[in-house]
Amino acid sequence: MKKILVAAALLLGALSSQAQEKVVNVVKTDGTNAQTRLADVKHIGFLTSEDTTMIMKLTNGAAFRTEVNEVEEITFADTTYNLNSSGFRILEADELCWPDDRLLPYFLPPAPQIRTLDMSAAKLSDEERIMFCTLQGIVNRTRPRILLFNHNEEPQTTWPSAHSLRTSAISTASPYSLVKLFKDEINGLVLYSTELSEHYSNLAVTIGGLDRLLPVTAEIREKLVKAGMDFPVVEDLTQLTMNSAANIYNYLYNKYWSRCNHRLLISERPKIPYVHDIGAACGSACVWLDPRNSGERALLDKMLKDMTPGRDIVLGWYPEERSGVGEATKYGLSTVPADFFENTTIYSAAGKPVRISPVPKRPKLENKVYAAVYISDGDNIQYCQHAMAKIFEQSGRGKMALNWTISPALADFAPLMLNYYYRKASTNDCFVSGPSGLGYAMPYDAHNSRYYASSNNSKLITPYAQLTQRYIEKAGLRVITIWDDVSTVQRKVYADNCPYLYGLTINDWERQTGRLTGRVQSNWLPIIPQYPCYASGADVITDFFNRDIKNFTGEEPMFVTGQATVWDAGPDKLVALKDKLNALSPGNVNIVRADHWFSYYNEAHHLPFNLTLLQDMEITSSSSKTSAKLAADGSPSEGYIWISQSEDGSGWVQMDFKEPYKISRYVVRHAEAAGLEPELNSRDFTVETSLDGETWTTVGTHTNNVAPVTDASFSSIEAQYVRVTVTNGGADGYIRIGDIEVYGAH
Repeated sequence: MKKILVAAALLLGALSSQAQEKVVNVVKTDGTNAQTRLADVKHIGFLTSEDTTMIMKLTNGAAFRTEVNEVEEITFADTTYNLNSSGFRILEADELCWPDDRLLPYFLPPAPQIRTLDMSAAKLSDEERIMFCTLQGIVNRTRPRILLFNHNEEPQTTWPSAHSLRTSAISTASPYSLVKLFKDEINGLVLYSTELSEHYSNLAVTIGGLDRLLPVTAEIREKLVKAGMDFPVVEDLTQLTMNSAANIYNYLYNKYWSRCNHRLLISERPKIPYVHDIGAACGSACVWLDPRNSGERALLDKMLKDMTPGRDIVLGWYPEERSGVGEATKYGLSTVPADFFENTTIYSAAGKPVRISPVPKRPKLENKVYAAVYISDGDNIQYCQHAMAKIFEQSGRGKMALNWTISPALADFAPLMLNYYYRKASTNDCFVSGPSGLGYAMPYDAHNSRYYASSNNSKLITPYAQLTQRYIEKAGLRVITIWDDVSTVQRKVYADNCPYLYGLTINDWERQTGRLTGRVQSNWLPIIPQYPCYASGADVITDFFNRDIKNFTGEEPMFVTGQATVWDAGPDKLVALKDKLNALSPGNVNIVRADHWFSYYNEAHHLPFNLTLLQDMEITSSSSKTSAKLAADGSPSEGYIWISQSEDGSGWVQMDFKEPYKISRYVVRHAEAAGLEPELNSRDFTVETSLDGETWTTVGTHTNNVAPVTDASFSSIEAQYVRVTVTNGGADGYIRIGDIEVYGAH
């Protein structure tokens, strides 16, 4: 794993000739500290992408190492740095630590006490909420200390509790006291008016994030003065006379775009403040441009062209869904829908690895009907934060297999939110990616019969697929729902770049005749139409499924799959499908998880599938601290990994699949895939196959491994047994195997 060589996020500014004698003092919560000259610091970085371990490495090779959550503060003996009242360096928008492999910058862990304000209970205006969310971003980029309640759809305790935050509420009778707590971190005001256009609020927010200014109207400024805060007006937008979105955002582009980061573009309706915290923290431009208007589209295109496919994202929403998502897709960019997502700067900072749940084993394939039912809209992270939190509590959940679309972007935006759902999930709850992977992209628009990403050129869709692969694996999502369809070239891009997948679904838009055709790409990746694709209830799904089930003969397996719109059909309504589908063909219909469905589908069609999902698989190992079954339980996460008993760096795990298969691929996830340090990855190991458990054939030899995942394909070989033997374990001598997968076919 690449170390982060930028120190700004941990308050260490760039070295200058005047800084050579400054002293860095890292104070831990237990009272111990490490102190050295700033000139002697080579870098401060993180040893894992999950931001759990910090190391300060000195030029003489010495190192001070600790867990980030044990760091109380980092201070400088020379106070010429701009520090807040706690001694933390106040970060500017261009000083964030933002590696290319992350959607968001690193922030320090949330402070021991978080100040909260219920903006709804305080009856704040839209403009006041915009100011407070901007304040939140400016303050939290130094260290997260402010949490704001806006939407209040789920209980207010849900997410602070899930993130183990200790909160202290600001009185709703005096909300401006929150500003006073952090007034020393504010440089002044950007004054605006919405009399000519509401879009001035987005312009003011953009400027505020860049220069640590609060965006305020004249009325809000008066309230600040009455509360004892007479900030200077640094930028006065009330003198501007533009009255159209195109002109206002052209002004933003010409004067401020070059200063904005291009990693994250905020697209948000004026007067909706929800994602302004992360926009202000990052120094992002905030716009609301309609691609259906040629002038606005031309300006949006100039911004999108400055962004990097496979790295940068649009966050928020658009005036119209398909034209907006489609326009970003034209440039190889994904949109993370997030129009009402709150407190990104808090929840992304509580950065812990996603704790993926073990996957239940599946019974043998039979000549039955296998049905999979998906729940829509999980691509929008505000749905994951708000509506889904309530729907997930319905009593019908867990009574039948349901596949919940969810956003893999949460692995960076709020990993503990994903952990919350994994922790509460039953074995009948399977999480899959919303459209069309990492964020919403639209390769093909069925409404308007057009491709937004070129249908015959992989240049744009490839970096998107590569980004998707990283995040579906981080989030544990094996299936993607694509809106609406993919071309032959695009199918191959997914197959070439997303090996973590079990399958893709495409959306059929409930055609009565001539529905989309399922395909298999590269002899392993099924691409299956949802039929129906956005159904309003159990009766609609039953009707569409019956168009196939009525022809079921019992001579071979049959596969049906469809999606329900969550706004019309949650678990309490969908559970009726158990009886409705059984009535169509009594005793023959199995409603299954999506990962099982694709496993059955591949087996039935003589395609490779993950044999470790088989219920009859027997797994054994050399002596170990944890159960052998954890080596192939579908989860690489800490708590579900196989650990050897001895410290001599050797050990083995063996799987017996009870009958021969044509085996052609194995995947081994090492310690780093569980969120542990890279030094704990197994270094030297072999993979062998056998028909009888006595005579073995080596299919893979690996030495000096440093990768978190070993994924190897080879010419198929008939075998019933697979054995992984490690001869050189991690740095401490123990072997840690997060998960093993073996792919074979009949």
